[in-house]
Amino acid sequence: MDRSRALHQPASLQRFARHLERDLDAVTASLSQPWNSGVVEGHVNRIEMLKRQMFGRAGFELLRKRVLLYS
Repeated sequence: MDRSRALHQPASLQRFARHLERDLDAVTASLSQPWNSGVVEGHVNRIEMLKRQMFGRAGFELLRKRVLLYS
């Protein structure tokens, strides 16, 4: 990052930019590939919501049935 620009940006933005530069290959690949993991993330989010709803109420078998029922 250019030093003159870095002086005018907040520290949190500078850290974010440093991390992006460190993983530049991964960032470039994620923006240039035609596929994404959105569907998988959606399923994980749904399962986590079910787990939160049932926390402390029932065992693994009921959670398993609900996950399979709503898939």
